Amino acid sequence: MLLAIDVGNTNIVFALCEGEDIRQRWRISTDRQRTADEYAVWLHQLMSLEHVEHSHIDAAIIATVVPPTLFNLQHLCRKYFKVEPLVVGDAGVRYGITIDLPNPGEAGADRIVNAVAAHAGWTGDLIVVDFGTATTFDVVADDAVTGGSYQGGVIAPGINLSMDALYMAAAKLPRIAVEPPGGNGSVIGKNTVHAMQSGVFYGYVGLIEGLTARIKLEVGRTMTVIATGGLATLFNRHTAAIDIVDGDLTIRGLIRIHALNQKFG
Repeated sequence: MLLAIDVGNTNIVFALCEGEDIRQRWRISTDRQRTADEYAVWLHQLMSLEHVEHSHIDAAIIATVVPPTLFNLQHLCRKYFKVEPLVVGDAGVRYGITIDLPNPGEAGADRIVNAVAAHAGWTGDLIVVDFGTATTFDVVADDAVTGGSYQGGVIAPGINLSMDALYMAAAKLPRIAVEPPGGNGSVIGKNTVHAMQSGVFYGYVGLIEGLTARIKLEVGRTMTVIATGGLATLFNRHTAAIDIVDGDLTIRGLIRIHALNQKFG
């Protein structure tokens, strides 16, 4: 069984995977100071509920955008699961696609993993939108020679970061939830809360529609837009710019990368 670990700026997802199936997934807040022992105690309790023994884990893979977490997660895998984890971004790791950047090492691990999963799941040129701490737009080209290539993309502040900034910087503005304004979807807010909801929510709808349109115009070919992350389903209901929602895209990318590297040793 594969333990796939996806470390984001806000949360870490631990997933138990058998073949291409995701058997279970758990989420914990990202804490740079959390030790391997603390991870182990937390995971042990959750695995026990699913009747999974530590010995059932025979492989691990880690993708992190928070470098200080890596040492303790590697130690977790070595000490408690007796496996050497594959780390996305390490030298020699195979992805099955070309990283077409001047400095491939600059690409975030999560963005590469998403690109790998998207290319494996869909044909043609793709835009992957990930709603996380940052909202990222990544371009995956369907290359006849290499089979596929990651072309780069766009990084924008995540919607929760934008809301927090607005709340913290403006003394009279309240904290709001991410949802269409007033429950009726009207863009014109009739009070402060509805006006803020409209600005944040429809501002992000405009961001999605505007950036995907500009990327398609620049590429000059038909592209499929795949969305992932916690807010993907919500925004999908309010824009036609998103073609597909896949909440498990990152974990499926980790599964594929691990399988590819096992195959080629």
